[in-house]
Amino acid sequence: MFDVLSNEEECRKHLEKLRWNDEPICPHCGSQRKEHYKLKNKGVFNGLYKCKDCRNRFTVRIGTIFESSHIPLRKWFLAIYLFSSHKKGISSIQLHKDLDVTQKTAWFMLSRIRYCFSSKIDFEFDGIIQVDETFVGGLNLNKNKSKRVAKSQGRSVKTKTPVFGMLSDGLVYTEVVPNTKGATLKEIIRAKAKEGSTIVSDGWLGYRGLSKDYMHYIIEHNKGIFKKDGYHTNGIEGFWSQLKRGIIGVYHVTSPKHLHRYCDEFAYRYNTRHMSDGERFNLSLVNSDDRLTYKELISNQ
Repeated sequence: MFDVLSNEEECRKHLEKLRWNDEPICPHCGSQRKEHYKLKNKGVFNGLYKCKDCRNRFTVRIGTIFESSHIPLRKWFLAIYLFSSHKKGISSIQLHKDLDVTQKTAWFMLSRIRYCFSSKIDFEFDGIIQVDETFVGGLNLNKNKSKRVAKSQGRSVKTKTPVFGMLSDGLVYTEVVPNTKGATLKEIIRAKAKEGSTIVSDGWLGYRGLSKDYMHYIIEHNKGIFKKDGYHTNGIEGFWSQLKRGIIGVYHVTSPKHLHRYCDEFAYRYNTRHMSDGERFNLSLVNSDDRLTYKELISNQ
């Protein structure tokens, strides 16, 4: 693929083909037509257009993660390919070596790409839905004695961040939550799962009461039961395993502030796992129109 996208010109044309299908779209007024003016610099066209309707200038980068970036598209494309094709992701340290950019630049690039990996479709689950919650963060015993939290075993959120997940028909949805109380979990389930669906969960008390709106199967893991009438939660638990192995093995640590982006990243790879690397790469380019600014990234919000 990168033998074909060997220079900036070919990368620009590829992005225009995917985003515009050879009919440039003005990001200022939304006008889509082949007749937009192509502006040349010293007789050479480098992708700068002038809208035939509103007369504003634009390029294919505007409104994407590539806007206002001095990084060549070829390096951006390589970063997206590596990031999306590696099952467990790629660290900013490794990417800065691969692309010959600073580690800070690589981190910002990965953050922008990760931001675009969030789900574009507000889908509703139906059929058989596995639900489960997990906790992400370092072990309390591994912390310095001065930073350890007393009485933080079990489902305590004092040292780890809770994440809730739903899986159905090969698609997974994750959400970082403030707690694993019943009101919190059931609000998400009722918003994402069609009424009358089959919910499969473990024996956590927070799932009690779901039988009013759903067929609710409880797999009592604490009693050594891991399958009941053909139902189980192995799928969502397997996804948690991938998420945690990726965080521990590649990223080593994630802050609660950015954890939702890492969950989106692994959910994106999981949901597109049947695509080829090239198909996932092109899909990522098509979905690159959510731009995260550096100010937003480092803000305290």
